[in-house]
Amino acid sequence: MSEDLPDKDNRVTLNSGGEICVHWKPNNLRAHERLIKAARKMLRRAGYPVVLTQRMGIATNSHQCGTLRFGRDPQTSVLNSDCRTHEIENLYVVDSSFFPSSSAVNPALTIAAQALRVADALRENRQSDFSGNVT
Repeated sequence: MSEDLPDKDNRVTLNSGGEICVHWKPNNLRAHERLIKAARKMLRRAGYPVVLTQRMGIATNSHQCGTLRFGRDPQTSVLNSDCRTHEIENLYVVDSSFFPSSSAVNPALTIAAQALRVADALRENRQSDFSGNVT
Protein backbone atom coordinates (compact mmCIF):
# COMPACT_ATOMS: atom_id res chain seq x y z
CA MET A 1 0.00 0.00 0.00
CA SER A 2 1.20 3.48 -0.78
CA GLU A 3 -0.38 6.88 -1.19
CA ASP A 4 -0.41 9.82 -3.52
CA LEU A 5 1.81 12.72 -2.63
CA PRO A 6 0.31 16.04 -1.53
CA ASP A 7 -0.80 18.11 -4.54
CA LYS A 8 -2.42 21.53 -4.35
CA ASP A 9 -4.65 20.66 -7.31
CA ASN A 10 -6.14 17.56 -5.65
CA ARG A 11 -9.26 18.78 -3.92
CA VAL A 12 -12.91 18.22 -3.08
CA THR A 13 -15.38 20.87 -4.19
CA LEU A 14 -19.12 21.35 -4.63
CA ASN A 15 -20.51 22.00 -8.10
CA SER A 16 -23.29 24.49 -8.75
CA GLY A 17 -25.88 21.80 -8.00
CA GLY A 18 -24.35 21.08 -4.58
CA GLU A 19 -22.86 17.74 -5.62
CA ILE A 20 -19.46 16.67 -4.29
CA CYS A 21 -16.71 16.65 -6.93
CA VAL A 22 -13.37 14.96 -6.32
CA HIS A 23 -10.47 16.39 -8.33
CA TRP A 24 -7.60 13.91 -8.11
CA LYS A 25 -4.82 12.54 -10.19
CA PRO A 26 -2.48 9.74 -9.11
CA ASN A 27 1.05 11.08 -8.77
CA ASN A 28 3.02 8.30 -7.12
CA LEU A 29 2.69 5.48 -9.65
CA ARG A 30 6.40 4.92 -10.36
CA ALA A 31 7.25 4.65 -6.67
CA HIS A 32 4.24 2.37 -6.15
CA GLU A 33 5.39 0.06 -8.96
CA ARG A 34 8.88 -0.11 -7.39
CA LEU A 35 7.26 -0.99 -4.06
CA ILE A 36 5.24 -3.80 -5.67
CA LYS A 37 8.34 -5.15 -7.42
CA ALA A 38 10.35 -5.17 -4.16
CA ALA A 39 7.47 -6.71 -2.19
CA ARG A 40 7.02 -9.48 -4.78
CA LYS A 41 10.72 -10.28 -4.61
CA MET A 42 10.72 -10.43 -0.79
CA LEU A 43 7.55 -12.52 -0.65
CA ARG A 44 8.85 -15.00 -3.21
CA ARG A 45 12.08 -15.36 -1.23
CA ALA A 46 9.92 -16.01 1.84
CA GLY A 47 8.26 -18.94 0.03
CA TYR A 48 5.15 -17.43 -1.55
CA PRO A 49 5.15 -18.62 -5.18
CA VAL A 50 2.24 -16.40 -6.27
CA VAL A 51 1.80 -12.76 -5.30
CA LEU A 52 -1.34 -10.99 -6.46
CA THR A 53 -1.80 -7.22 -6.48
CA GLN A 54 -4.73 -4.98 -7.23
CA ARG A 55 -4.60 -1.24 -7.81
CA MET A 56 -7.43 0.67 -6.18
CA GLY A 57 -8.57 4.02 -7.50
CA ILE A 58 -10.13 6.99 -5.80
CA ALA A 59 -13.39 5.07 -5.22
CA THR A 60 -11.70 3.03 -2.47
CA ASN A 61 -9.89 5.88 -0.76
CA SER A 62 -9.70 6.08 2.99
CA HIS A 63 -7.92 8.04 5.72
CA GLN A 64 -8.60 11.37 4.07
CA CYS A 65 -5.83 13.83 4.85
CA GLY A 66 -4.83 17.21 3.59
CA THR A 67 -8.24 18.62 2.85
CA LEU A 68 -7.54 21.79 4.85
CA ARG A 69 -4.21 23.41 4.08
CA PHE A 70 -2.43 25.13 6.95
CA GLY A 71 -0.04 28.07 6.92
CA ARG A 72 0.48 31.69 7.88
CA ASP A 73 -1.21 33.27 4.87
CA PRO A 74 -5.03 33.25 4.88
CA GLN A 75 -4.94 33.65 1.08
CA THR A 76 -3.28 30.24 0.64
CA SER A 77 -4.39 28.32 3.74
CA VAL A 78 -7.45 27.65 5.88
CA LEU A 79 -5.81 26.89 9.24
CA ASN A 80 -2.91 28.37 11.16
CA SER A 81 -0.28 26.15 12.80
CA ASP A 82 -2.49 25.81 15.91
CA CYS A 83 -5.31 24.40 13.71
CA ARG A 84 -7.44 27.53 14.16
CA THR A 85 -9.21 28.83 11.09
CA HIS A 86 -8.01 32.17 9.82
CA GLU A 87 -11.54 33.49 9.35
CA ILE A 88 -13.33 32.28 12.50
CA GLU A 89 -11.44 32.96 15.72
CA ASN A 90 -13.10 30.26 17.82
CA LEU A 91 -13.04 27.41 15.25
CA TYR A 92 -10.34 24.74 15.51
CA VAL A 93 -10.05 21.65 13.32
CA VAL A 94 -8.20 18.71 14.86
CA ASP A 95 -8.77 15.83 12.50
CA SER A 96 -6.58 14.46 9.70
CA SER A 97 -7.52 17.25 7.30
CA PHE A 98 -4.61 19.24 8.77
CA PHE A 99 -2.04 16.56 7.79
CA PRO A 100 -0.28 16.82 4.43
CA SER A 101 -0.10 13.01 4.35
CA SER A 102 -0.74 9.89 6.43
CA SER A 103 1.99 7.66 4.98
CA ALA A 104 -0.74 5.25 3.83
CA VAL A 105 -1.47 4.14 7.40
CA ASN A 106 -4.35 4.73 9.77
CA PRO A 107 -3.83 8.21 11.28
CA ALA A 108 -5.99 7.68 14.41
CA LEU A 109 -3.16 7.97 16.95
CA THR A 110 -1.71 11.00 15.20
CA ILE A 111 -5.15 12.62 15.23
CA ALA A 112 -5.38 12.00 18.98
CA ALA A 113 -1.90 13.48 19.52
CA GLN A 114 -2.84 16.49 17.39
CA ALA A 115 -6.03 17.05 19.40
CA LEU A 116 -4.04 16.92 22.65
CA ARG A 117 -1.47 19.38 21.25
CA VAL A 118 -4.20 21.84 20.26
CA ALA A 119 -5.95 21.39 23.63
CA ASP A 120 -2.69 22.20 25.43
CA ALA A 121 -2.28 25.34 23.31
CA LEU A 122 -5.84 26.41 24.07
CA ARG A 123 -5.31 25.87 27.78
CA GLU A 124 -2.06 27.84 27.77
CA ASN A 125 -3.75 30.74 25.98
CA ARG A 126 -6.59 31.04 28.48
CA GLN A 127 -6.63 31.87 32.17
CA SER A 128 -9.14 30.19 34.47
CA ASP A 129 -10.44 31.76 37.65
CA PHE A 130 -10.94 29.73 40.86
CA SER A 131 -14.53 28.86 39.94
CA GLY A 132 -13.33 27.04 36.82
CA ASN A 133 -14.83 29.55 34.41
CA VAL A 134 -12.68 30.48 31.46
CA THR A 135 -12.02 34.20 31.31
